Amino acid sequence: MNKSLFVISAPFDTYSGYGARSRDIIKSIIKSEKYDVKLLSQRWGMTPWGFIKDHFEEWGFLTNHLMSPDDQNRQPDIWMQITVPNEFQPFGKYNIGVTAGMETTLVDGTWIEGMNRMDVNFVSSNHSVQSFKNSIYEKIGPQGQKMGMTKLEKPIEVLFEGANIDIYKPTKSSFDLSQIKESFAFLSVGHWMQGDLGEDRKNIGLLIKSFLETFKNTQNAPALILKTSGAGASYSDKEYILKRYNKIKSTVKGNLPNVYIIHGELSDNEMNELYNHPKVKAMISLTKGEGFGRPLLEFSLSKKPILVSGWSGHSDFLKPDCYVYFKGELKNVHPSAVVEKMILRESQWFSPNTMEVGTKMKDIFKNYKKYEELGVRQAYHSKNNFSWDKMHEKLVAYLEQYVPMFATEVKLKLPQLKKIELPKKQ
Repeated sequence: MNKSLFVISAPFDTYSGYGARSRDIIKSIIKSEKYDVKLLSQRWGMTPWGFIKDHFEEWGFLTNHLMSPDDQNRQPDIWMQITVPNEFQPFGKYNIGVTAGMETTLVDGTWIEGMNRMDVNFVSSNHSVQSFKNSIYEKIGPQGQKMGMTKLEKPIEVLFEGANIDIYKPTKSSFDLSQIKESFAFLSVGHWMQGDLGEDRKNIGLLIKSFLETFKNTQNAPALILKTSGAGASYSDKEYILKRYNKIKSTVKGNLPNVYIIHGELSDNEMNELYNHPKVKAMISLTKGEGFGRPLLEFSLSKKPILVSGWSGHSDFLKPDCYVYFKGELKNVHPSAVVEKMILRESQWFSPNTMEVGTKMKDIFKNYKKYEELGVRQAYHSKNNFSWDKMHEKLVAYLEQYVPMFATEVKLKLPQLKKIELPKKQ
């Protein structure tokens, strides 16, 4: 019997968080061996392409599943899109939408409409589920007339982003940090996106400012390592990042601690070695909101402590008694960080208490040993509950629960008839 045609449109060939998410899900569906999987490659913003070619030994098998012209002439039995929901289109007999979700408290109405076009939707965290469920809008017609409400009407489930525990784990690091003279460094990982100081989503600007203010004029101060970029890994992007950093640095007076910036793409193995380097003691993030927070999960497997905002998607996998969380309050998104149809002005996200940030950074620096056990316990929790294998189990269960069986074309093998010799006419 032929397998159901399962077509997946996703940015699996890009260097992006969505690219990594896409590859994990595609690999899981192929591994189930239940479907005839075909792939459509799509872009993801300004992030570079070519991931599969650069990692062919591990991911080259995906090229065996690319759509052919013959495949494009058939309607998919199952259609999956991994992207932002306003791009969702129901091309299959059964349609699945996959998105990380939202970092704020609300999503745009076009995202709700996109989710409602699909038969079921998977998001990365419980925080994302609540953002979709909380977003209810009144429809207004072209003449200003009220036309009912826009709200989520289709099923939504949490499919977390599982870590590859074969890669992300404690290991001896050969990552070159010889230029860093300090023996104690905080590490932060994330894109430095649009927004004034204290308003960009990953809150990179405020982290720099807080670190410099906290440890200025401190003898034998720790370092801060920023693994960051803006729109990509270009030279101009690097110059832009340095310009933003120097602008913040100029506002802090005194003998300042060192901040080191790592710009550009690193492989998973290189990231794991960075996480495990003996100079890297803890990860810190003042994020305003996460749909999931994949780097936090992957870093947690190094058994080192984490300091992070106590709100949004990462709260699913970080246990409250296993990490250091910053308190704060929800505030409206600043106009400088608004993104049309995505990060909404009327939505809210997290603003950490800056006094508490400084206090907790100082304490973990001075009393590191008392925090080491937190990292060990969190690593155990992450490994046993948030691995790729656990994600695979959950995805397979969801597909069995939601996706119907489709009648497939069966080619009949007829018996070969024997040639019969008719009697000749006398």
